Amino acid sequence: MASAGQERIGVYPGTFDPITLGHADIIRRGAKLVDRLIIGVTTNPSKNPLFTPEERIAMVEREAAALGIGNVSVVGFNALLMKFAQKQGASVIVRGLRAVADFEYEYQMAGMNQQLNATIETVFLMADVGLQPIASKLVKEIAMFGGDIARFVSPAVRDDVVERVAQNGLMGDY
Repeated sequence: MASAGQERIGVYPGTFDPITLGHADIIRRGAKLVDRLIIGVTTNPSKNPLFTPEERIAMVEREAAALGIGNVSVVGFNALLMKFAQKQGASVIVRGLRAVADFEYEYQMAGMNQQLNATIETVFLMADVGLQPIASKLVKEIAMFGGDIARFVSPAVRDDVVERVAQNGLMGDY
């Protein structure tokens, strides 16, 4: 725990393209573990984003505000996670786990991050059972084929995704 007078800061990083109900659950629960939770919205060159970084930051800010949690803020970044976390004064990285495949990847990342900065701990939160199958990639694919994504994202995010898919002409045959 943080010593007296020292704020315990956590970072929850992700691309959030789009932010899902699973992400919101991890934000809600992660915020209870720290004095301040910074949601770090990043880019990932290996992913094909539907939204720009600025749009994702605005979407996450809107969704985080809707949760009504006072100790959460949103910051965009395009850097090595551990450098970003250190710059924010974080002592904890919060990560959500849905399945064994997530664990294997996240375990390897946590090990590499520890090699880069041993003073920042990684904390894994298991996804709520009802939210475990939700992944941003799958939400986008469902929307692109005309499926209903209302069970996976907030109504506002649903509208954003449906509008973007239509704007970009990404709707597949169904």
